[in-house]
Amino acid sequence: MNTIAIIGAGMAGLSCATRLAAAGHTVTVFDKGRGPGGRMATRRAEVAGETLLFDHGAQYLTARDDRFARQVAEWETSGVVARWPAAGQGAFVGVPGMNAPIKAMASGLDVHFGNRVEAFGQSGAGWRLDGEGLPEHLFDTILVAVPAEQAGPLLSAHSPDMARIADRTVAGPCWTVMAAFESALDHGDTIQDAGAIGWAARNSAKPGRGHEECWVVQASPDWSREYLEEEADAVIPLLLEELRARVGGKLPVIRHVAAHRWRYARSGAAGQSAVWDREVRVGACGDWLIGPRIEDAFISGLELADKVLADG
Repeated sequence: MNTIAIIGAGMAGLSCATRLAAAGHTVTVFDKGRGPGGRMATRRAEVAGETLLFDHGAQYLTARDDRFARQVAEWETSGVVARWPAAGQGAFVGVPGMNAPIKAMASGLDVHFGNRVEAFGQSGAGWRLDGEGLPEHLFDTILVAVPAEQAGPLLSAHSPDMARIADRTVAGPCWTVMAAFESALDHGDTIQDAGAIGWAARNSAKPGRGHEECWVVQASPDWSREYLEEEADAVIPLLLEELRARVGGKLPVIRHVAAHRWRYARSGAAGQSAVWDREVRVGACGDWLIGPRIEDAFISGLELADKVLADG
C-alpha cells in the first residue's frame, strides 16, 4: 500500500483522505490552519462570559449528487448537520457550527494542523515535504487540496500542466463582518443580493446555536474586490451601514463586532473533477475544479481518490 500526503484538510482533502484510508493506504493530511474548518470555519468570541458563534465562511450546504447526499444523510442521523429551511429547501448547516462536518471527518484520520507545507520535492524514490515541523520520511504520493491560488505555486515545479489549470482558475474574495447586538433586528433571518451585501444571516437562527442576536454579513464579490486591501476597521462601518439600510431604522447596540477578509472565497470552475499525473504520482482536488459549492469539493476529493486507486 502507498504512503500518501495530502496538503489541505478542507472538505476536498478530507473526502479524498477518507476514501484512500478506507482502501488501506497510509494517509497523512497536513493543514496550515489551527484546527478544522477552512472556508467552513466557525468563529468564537467571548463576550461578558458568553460564547458567541459566527459561521463566517460557508453559510450552508446542499446535496444534489447521490454520493454527497448519502454522506449528508449520515451526518444528519448522527447530529453533525441539521436542516435550515431559511436558506431554502434542502439546505443544511453544521451543528453546532459549519465546521462540524470537517471535525467529524478529521476525527477518523491522521491530520496535522498548524503545519504549513511550503513546497515538496523528489528525494530518491519518494517525495519529501518542505516546511517547519514536517516529517522527514518520504511519501509515495502527493495530493494537493488547497485553493487554486495556493495550488499553482505548489504544483508548478512538478506538474506544470496542473499548475496552469490552477493559475487560470480565479476565486472571488469576500469581506465578512460578524456582529452581535443587544436586541433582535426587525428583519427575517436572511438577506441576499442586496446592494453591497451578497449574503447576510442571523447566525443564531441556525439549529444548535445560542439565542444571542448574532449576524454574519458577507459582501458581494465586486464590493469585496473594490475594498480588498482596506483594513477591517474601515470595512466594518461600511457593511454595518449596508445592513442598517436593508433592515431599516437604527441598528441595536453592538455587543461585539469583527471582520475577516477571505481572499479566496468563491472558487472558480476549471471544468474538471480532479487532476492526476500517474507518472509522478501527484494530483490535485478542490472546489475550484468543479464549482463553488461544498458538495463540489467533496466530489472532487472522491474523484481524485478514485483516480489514485485505479493506478494502485
